Amino acid sequence: MPKVSIIIPCYNEEATIGDTLSAIHGQTFPRAEMEAVISDSMSTDRTRAVIADFQRAHPDLAVRVVENAARIIPAALNRAIEAAQGEIIIRMDAHSTPHRDYVENCVRALEEGRGANVGGVWEIQPGASGWVAAGIAAAASHPLGAGDAAYRLRPEAGAVDTVPFGAYRKSLIEEIGAFDESLLSNEDYEFNVRVRRAGKVVWLDPRIRSVYYARPDFGALAKQYWRYGFWKARMLRRYPETLRWRQFVPPVFVGSVFVLLLLSFWTPARLLLALECLAYFLALFAAGIQQALKRKQPALAISFPIAVATIHFSWGAGLIYSGFASLVKSNG
Repeated sequence: MPKVSIIIPCYNEEATIGDTLSAIHGQTFPRAEMEAVISDSMSTDRTRAVIADFQRAHPDLAVRVVENAARIIPAALNRAIEAAQGEIIIRMDAHSTPHRDYVENCVRALEEGRGANVGGVWEIQPGASGWVAAGIAAAASHPLGAGDAAYRLRPEAGAVDTVPFGAYRKSLIEEIGAFDESLLSNEDYEFNVRVRRAGKVVWLDPRIRSVYYARPDFGALAKQYWRYGFWKARMLRRYPETLRWRQFVPPVFVGSVFVLLLLSFWTPARLLLALECLAYFLALFAAGIQQALKRKQPALAISFPIAVATIHFSWGAGLIYSGFASLVKSNG
């Protein structure tokens, strides 16, 4: 039976790291064949204390902490992989809770030869109580917010562009290289581009399931998707062929709104802007009503469209800004 190293990038996760470790402890995979390697980005809260408490209470699970002085996610992953003693690496997140058979199913998919990197399906749940968090979770698991990201939408087994987190043999890192520490986001997608360029398969297995907790409020959601858009633009400069339609639409829409606002002194531009925004928000509110009826949560009629619009505008603006800044820098 292979030894498994579960790597967890971590920063100020005192509220959730205990639950993540408890979920690992409760896995159906033999505990003696697992270790958890937490890469901590110099947490300033009680994260380390929570981990220490867990280690004392559960000595039957090997839990180690490594320092991530760079305090960025790709570096956290690389430091944890360097310290990992297992043949198989499984990434987890301190904001998620894996199902009890998560590790077992990851190992099974790898041993069945499904792919070089295998991952599963997110069951997205609100990151807090209340109508705002509920709307954000609904948006993050809907095609309007998630595009065609299979791991968020449809639990069908097959080859995909990317998977969340991922499980792979440590030898894969030796073959294609570690995570790119020049990217502060989109590091998983970039890693999977290299997996596919090496002629290997990235495999989505619906047996691999975890609960992912979405951002709790609109401000946190906007920061998250601005960061995604900003670093996606940097990655697209390197791999332009990876652009998908779902990633193309938001920046085009945001860009058109911005251009029409600049031209709003011209009556036709004002009319076009009004029609575009009216059609957009009517579509979002229609989807919000549909979600409210489907989930029996009336407040989604308001929070769902706001969340989707936040995703679109933040992601699109972040990508446009990043692309423009890179263009200015290269010509400067």
